[in-house]
Amino acid sequence: MQVLACNSPLHSHTISLPRRFGRRELFFDGISSVCSHPETQDYSPDDGVSSQPISIRRTAADHPKELGEVICKNIPFTTRRMLFASLFMYSWYHPSRYLSAHALGDPSVTVEEVTPPVFPSGTLFPTEERIVQLFEKNTYAVVNIFDVTLRPQLNVTGVVEVPEGNGSGVIWDGQGHIVTNYHVIGNALLRNPSPGQVVARVNILASEGVQKNFEGKLIGADRTKDLAVLKVEASEDLLRPVKVGQSSSLRVGQQCLAIGNPFGFDHTLTVGVISGLNRDIFSQTGVTIGGGIQTDAAINPGNSGGPLLDSKGNLIGINTAIFTQTGTSAGVGFAIPSSTVVKIVPQLIEFGKVFRAGLNVDFAPELVANQLNVRNGALVLQVPGNSLASKAGLLPTTRGFAGNIILGDIIIAVDNKPVSCFLLQLFFFLFMHSILVVELLSCKTINLHINEIKLSFQLFLHTWCTCRKL
Repeated sequence: MQVLACNSPLHSHTISLPRRFGRRELFFDGISSVCSHPETQDYSPDDGVSSQPISIRRTAADHPKELGEVICKNIPFTTRRMLFASLFMYSWYHPSRYLSAHALGDPSVTVEEVTPPVFPSGTLFPTEERIVQLFEKNTYAVVNIFDVTLRPQLNVTGVVEVPEGNGSGVIWDGQGHIVTNYHVIGNALLRNPSPGQVVARVNILASEGVQKNFEGKLIGADRTKDLAVLKVEASEDLLRPVKVGQSSSLRVGQQCLAIGNPFGFDHTLTVGVISGLNRDIFSQTGVTIGGGIQTDAAINPGNSGGPLLDSKGNLIGINTAIFTQTGTSAGVGFAIPSSTVVKIVPQLIEFGKVFRAGLNVDFAPELVANQLNVRNGALVLQVPGNSLASKAGLLPTTRGFAGNIILGDIIIAVDNKPVSCFLLQLFFFLFMHSILVVELLSCKTINLHINEIKLSFQLFLHTWCTCRKL
């Protein structure tokens, strides 16, 4: 037998164990005896080694009050650290850690089965539903236009309609006016048709899904803006005008929709975003249109003349051109902004053409004027010989025999009001059908008659800042 003594300031006891018991067995047995708090405990091992009981005696004053005190006083720091790590790993990987609160018997926790929402077959997401509604609302405002040419029949009295191409259009109002591109009916316009003459066939979609065919009569066309207006004699229930929006408030990145008849597939919807603003559009009419809208919504041959809509279904542009090397959409399409459309279309409906202010006089751009040391006023570059300006005595800028530049007249004031190049054009618009007193830098004054202007000065100001002839 071996007697080991474990001295501690908290307790003192003596344990007698068989020789085969090591320090580890003695240590943990001592902890157990301390935790049980008996005054005397006898152990009678039945392993056959010794029948003598093991006696443990201690006083009540020596009992520790906490198990932590025993551990701290009797377990070395390294051993405690290993024990803590073992307990931590055991608790972390024990299966009970992954049991729910309900499985662990927590009565304060209720369990609800959460399942993902299941949409019935045919139900659309909110974003899809919104696009579908926009299409269903505006598709009836889009028409299919077939450019036709009237040719005489051989040996037969009368003429025959020969289809030349197809495009799209949009119903403008309840009177049957249809807005499209000039180039959509360009072949028919080559014959210089008079207003009221049939230049196209127009298919309008009815509520029952059937397209009804009508004659498209020419109302007016403007080649410089690639816009034209037709009129059909259709019932009011077929005429569902599109709502015109504001293109001036567009932002790059906002969603847009294009509806048209690409390759003859009527009422085709494509969705994209506004890719750019204030683009120059190189129209099929051979002119450049400023302020265009760029979009990545697919625009193909046949989409020309169709509407470009914003996310509210408002008309923000008329699809006009694409940039491509294959003849099909490359994700770069262009539309004439609605801010231009609303200025041109009312004139075409009322007059059949667009009236523009001017004297047929070219003024020098600011950059050229500055290079010629013209700081104030508007420098006259060219004056046609039969124009009103020429008859009034306005002199153009010319070159001398030595190649030197001879400056023309510089207009510095109109009706005693100082003007620049831009303001001069504005005066022409404000005083339509008027005689203006123009003061020149050469200290002389002339009277200019402004004619052929019947609309407000708000029209076409965006092109005058560069002093280009309209």
